[in-house]
Amino acid sequence: MNEVPTLQTPRLLLRDWREEDRAPFARLNADPQVMEHFPQTHTREESDAGVDRIRAHLAEHGFGLWAVEVAETGEFIGFTGLQWARFPAHFTPAVEAGWRLARHAWGRGYATEAARAAVAFGFDRCGLGEIVSFTSRTNTRSQAVMRRLGMHRDSAEDFDHPQLPPGHRLAPHVLYRLAADHR
Repeated sequence: MNEVPTLQTPRLLLRDWREEDRAPFARLNADPQVMEHFPQTHTREESDAGVDRIRAHLAEHGFGLWAVEVAETGEFIGFTGLQWARFPAHFTPAVEAGWRLARHAWGRGYATEAARAAVAFGFDRCGLGEIVSFTSRTNTRSQAVMRRLGMHRDSAEDFDHPQLPPGHRLAPHVLYRLAADHR
């Protein structure tokens, strides 16, 4: 088990999860707008199970999807970080940068700010050679964050997510990459 590091940005704190994060996390996972680019919203039980998986990944690897709070207020607003993607695809296994924030936190640059800190941690502290990010083709907001992180897309690498049924509206995914020596 690794100790979970805390990352600080000018406005945010990326930290280990607390029990009191579960309720606001369940609310954002139940929000249809937040979950628009996922197959469905989550129940409280599904959300809590997700927190348990996230915490286990953080403890095992020393990096993961950190809880994100606004430093000035201490408000939990979602997660941002790195996780192993191991589903069958031409680019896996790979470390993925990901984020999910409450709707009221959108449009403030928080996702980009937090993801920059997570990506820097992955390269500088974990020695990763590459970090990827992917999302449904329809998720233009997340794709904009990927571009702001300096990630690049080759449309020939886009894929249908194997955990979604063929023909599902969210199956077509875009893949962005960032190499440690190209950031």
